[in-house]
Amino acid sequence: MGRGKVKSLLVGTLGTLILVTSACGNSGGDNTSESTGEGGQSAAKQVTLQFWTISLQPKFNDFFNGLIDKYEQSHPGVTVDWKDYPYDAIQSKLLATAAGGDAPDVVNLNTEFANQLATKGALADLTSLVGDDVKSSFFDGIFNSTVFDGKPYALPWYTGTQVLYMNKSLLQKAGLDPANPPKTKEELYDWSRQIKAKAGAAGFATQFAANLFPSEGVPILDADRQKAAFDSEDGIAAVAELKKLVDEGVILKDDANFDKQIQYYSSEQVAFELSGPSFINFLKTAAPDVYNNTVAVPLPTGKGDLRYSNSMNVVVPKGSKNPQQAAEFAAFITNAENQTAFSKDSNTLPSTKESIKDPFFSQSDNTLESQAKIASAQSLDKAQEYFLGVPMASDINSAIARELQKIMLDGGDVKAGVDSAANQVNDIIASGS
Repeated sequence: MGRGKVKSLLVGTLGTLILVTSACGNSGGDNTSESTGEGGQSAAKQVTLQFWTISLQPKFNDFFNGLIDKYEQSHPGVTVDWKDYPYDAIQSKLLATAAGGDAPDVVNLNTEFANQLATKGALADLTSLVGDDVKSSFFDGIFNSTVFDGKPYALPWYTGTQVLYMNKSLLQKAGLDPANPPKTKEELYDWSRQIKAKAGAAGFATQFAANLFPSEGVPILDADRQKAAFDSEDGIAAVAELKKLVDEGVILKDDANFDKQIQYYSSEQVAFELSGPSFINFLKTAAPDVYNNTVAVPLPTGKGDLRYSNSMNVVVPKGSKNPQQAAEFAAFITNAENQTAFSKDSNTLPSTKESIKDPFFSQSDNTLESQAKIASAQSLDKAQEYFLGVPMASDINSAIARELQKIMLDGGDVKAGVDSAANQVNDIIASGS
């Protein structure tokens, strides 16, 4: 999956709503107080937790208002102040408040931004703030994406995984059986070659990005995260194989963003699409006939035996005045019961192992939507963030992507390009340390 699809995977899992939630800043001054009752005895300490989100209102007002009411009733003395902000404003607002003395209490962030803040010491270490039962309730690969230097800095919330969409007509034309789909990337490449030879279409379009390496079992950075590790024999071989597939025309020779991938699949120039559930909404609008002729199955895995997940997390900024209460509310939001309920309401996937046992995630009405839901749910045990433990992931991905483009599109030398990307990554790490 390419850079555009990292963002687009969850754009549409909430009905094409861009849902990147966050929380920022207290309302100013101390947000706790003690009242004195009759006889001069102190009443329970009053705590107000600031919980801010992005673009959730008004669509999810009923869900979150109900969730907050339930929490407040079971936690006397705690009030949750929920506010909602536009996506474009949230990062700057969070950074501004975190730098001052008015830090938020509970914040919903994507993994990349959460990791960036964790590396800067801006998030509370949750090791002692939540119990082991909470930490172990999530799928391992997803929870591990929140761990930095052995310490968890976030609790996973809703997520999404890629699936493989297949054009049944093109498969049948090539003599391939949609009922027995490819299980590995190697099988997918073989199918793509057969599609090209017998059906006159390419296999699929993609965007060239750093996630190529971990999907093939090649780490992006070394164990100490001090230098690039993908400039290895295995890393060079992975890039060489991708270049061969592009040169053969099995993969389209285009650094195709999400919009282009929709166009290629909708016009039947390719037989496959590797994407999340949001793809369905666009396909249904762009090409209803192709939508009716498409099936969804679990995504074939590479040598890394993992599937990309793009998760949202709940964090507690280090400047929160009430870190214990904030962590308890974060754990409440992300517990199995509430994750299950939110997934049903929002058409996302939960990150909790218990949630996925609900029949909702295995029941099918034979629509493409339900096929994709089931295929995604079946992928969660292999789900992992590709940029697991990678600091400055955006800059690192951009550097690698630029060199991959030169190799795939301009005929650049594979080893020289990989070496150049590694040198740039090393410079990025050195400048950020």
